[in-house]
Amino acid sequence: MNKNLSLSLALLLVCATPLLAQMGDATEVTQTTVIEKGVGLGSVIAIVASWSRNQSILWAILHGIFSWFYVIYFAITRSSRDR
Repeated sequence: MNKNLSLSLALLLVCATPLLAQMGDATEVTQTTVIEKGVGLGSVIAIVASWSRNQSILWAILHGIFSWFYVIYFAITRSSRDR
């Protein structure tokens, strides 16, 4: 029984430590950056759509730069065979 009690107390201490650490300074402001560097979702969609339509790396790079503008253009101008 002593072993179970000590194991339970150790588990409680491990779980409670992060909660107690957050109670320190409630006035502290935290900012979260979702995407700092890298390729965005619009660029990936534009590159895939451009490649499926043109099979050209140069067009895919150019459309990736324009990202969401090309995605909207692609959605408006696609024909029934592209669906």
